[in-house]
Amino acid sequence: MMRISFIVVFLLLVSTDIHAQNNAIAAGEKLTYAASYNMSGVLTDIAQITMEATEVKTSKATLLRLKCTAATYSKWDNFFKIRDLYESYVNPINMTPYLYNRDVNEGSYFKNEKYTFNPKTNTVKSVQKKKNNNVEEKNLTINSGTKDIVSTIYYMRTLDYKNMSVGTRKTFVILFDREEIKGLITYLGKETLTTDIGKKECYKLAVGSSDTKALQGTNSNFIWLTADENKVLVYGKFKIPVGNGEIKIKSASGLKN
Repeated sequence: MMRISFIVVFLLLVSTDIHAQNNAIAAGEKLTYAASYNMSGVLTDIAQITMEATEVKTSKATLLRLKCTAATYSKWDNFFKIRDLYESYVNPINMTPYLYNRDVNEGSYFKNEKYTFNPKTNTVKSVQKKKNNNVEEKNLTINSGTKDIVSTIYYMRTLDYKNMSVGTRKTFVILFDREEIKGLITYLGKETLTTDIGKKECYKLAVGSSDTKALQGTNSNFIWLTADENKVLVYGKFKIPVGNGEIKIKSASGLKN
């Protein structure tokens, strides 16, 4: 998938920006997914994505560490090896991010990026390092409500889809590669899916992005969240410039509700 890794597409698929409070996520939750890619017309499992929430105490506050990793299955490492880490330290009530870290290791490509958020001033201190150890620091000004790519995926699970009308549209903004990416999410109603964690009634959402290097179009990418208090992502379909793929849940433990 070249620079468009499974983890980037996965996180872009499930990001939104509406005011809500967290009643869905607690420390101890762990979700695992299989990511598949269309190879010669056949969807093939390529990588595993793991998402974990843990509690971190500082001298001033108790935060949630939201950790997302992606790794190709060993048989694909010679073809295109992925070992990616994305993590965000957030307020456990409203998912406001304070620190974001991204380590990308894909083939011969490496990149580390850290954001330190100041929610009061809507500013971010960015530190970026690539394989040649060249370090770049940059101060950014962002819009109110803009989050990193990890905190938004968890934040969207706090939203009240139960009381949304079919066709409701919401915009979202993600800070990624030092740029704010705009997107659109549309609520399409409920569907029931059979998954590896059981038969689940789900909220179906269509997701689009202004970043043409990632998601394609406004009606080509879909996600399904369980229609319960946890709102866990169980299935996703995506289209990118070099093909299409799917994400399916394999296991879920430590759920809050």
